[in-house]
Amino acid sequence: MEDRSLTALDRLLAGIDGIVRGIAAPPPIAARPYPAEHVTDAPLTAEERRRAAALMRVNHAGEVAAQGLYEGHAAVARRPETAAHMRAAADEERDHLAWCERRLSELEASPSLLRPFWFAGAWLIGAASGVLGDRWSLGFVAETERQVEEHLSGHLDRLPPGDRRSRAILDKMREEERAHGTQATRAGGRELPWPVRQAMRASAWVMKRTAPRL
Repeated sequence: MEDRSLTALDRLLAGIDGIVRGIAAPPPIAARPYPAEHVTDAPLTAEERRRAAALMRVNHAGEVAAQGLYEGHAAVARRPETAAHMRAAADEERDHLAWCERRLSELEASPSLLRPFWFAGAWLIGAASGVLGDRWSLGFVAETERQVEEHLSGHLDRLPPGDRRSRAILDKMREEERAHGTQATRAGGRELPWPVRQAMRASAWVMKRTAPRL
């Protein structure tokens, strides 16, 4: 059960600690099997590997942000059930992060150097939306996952045809992101106003443009 004796200062300090731990966290280890474990790629050209790596860097950055987002929401959740929902989703997102990191290594590429920025920024956004109440927090998650699902569908279309391993990973991630969004809506998430949805798309656009380069 959630400790109702926590003060606003306690929550703030716990949040700062969460950001620091998230930024300094070691490489993630997946708790579930790697979706591409038994998948074999067709031969990829150097250009196809470069293109696949650029897409997977964006997906990796998105999963770093997802960790921050869910942790930020959980830190300010008013109901224990909402906090538990956020942390359960974060566990699956952690697997996604580990899968993307492994695939980047296979493609001989490295994650975005802006990882601390993606995590801290997402944590603050999650906490800021969460203080408005659990229904708004869940609505924010539902909209985030809808946009992520669209984004993954776009990446699946852009992957080199022979990159079957990345495709297996993104297919599994898309399935689970869709489930997270559905669960958040069923838990009482409210639909966000149009300007907020557009602002979210704009921030995602910045990540998509930046992560492949830095």
